[in-house]
Amino acid sequence: MTETWPFAAALAVMVGLAVIEGLGLLFAHSPSSAIDSLLPEMPDSGDSPLGWLHLGKVPALVLVVLFLAGFAIAGYVIQGVTWKLIGSMWPAWAASIPAVFAGFATVSGLGALLERIIPKDETSAVSEMTLIGRAGVVVRGTAKSGLAAEAKVRDSYGRAHYVMVEPDVDTDTFSEGNDVLLVKKVGARFRCIRNPHPELL
Repeated sequence: MTETWPFAAALAVMVGLAVIEGLGLLFAHSPSSAIDSLLPEMPDSGDSPLGWLHLGKVPALVLVVLFLAGFAIAGYVIQGVTWKLIGSMWPAWAASIPAVFAGFATVSGLGALLERIIPKDETSAVSEMTLIGRAGVVVRGTAKSGLAAEAKVRDSYGRAHYVMVEPDVDTDTFSEGNDVLLVKKVGARFRCIRNPHPELL
């Protein structure tokens, strides 16, 4: 129906994002992690006018999914109620206006809940550049030239970061459980070498 196409499109985008994320995990490259690494560091929620969106506190891809879910559900509810009351639906653009507000309300409400649930030791206010020179361990996937894996690295405060790593030496390969040392950052990924001193971990 033309009156509900924006909400059907939102659901289709949600499914598409889920498929892309799933495929990324199969190849040890999480699109959501890559997106978060490209975003600038956000100030604390209380200091930012956009703090209610929980940017930097909840993965950006999750926030997008929450908005799309709230928008789509609200849109179908609005059109369904309108149909029952007057026997016809609003134009798509008219129903989309309150649905957009519902989407942002979903981000604000459920985002706050997720912010409390997500373990705090997996995030940090420090810059990712300070992780260079830190030791870590590969926790998911196999890192080799052109293919990243996920590694767990702790900063100077002992807080854990999950980053995507590739070998700095093209002939190296790192599997799950291998100790690595971050030596530089290229784009959204870190380059690493075999940790010559595993006791540093």
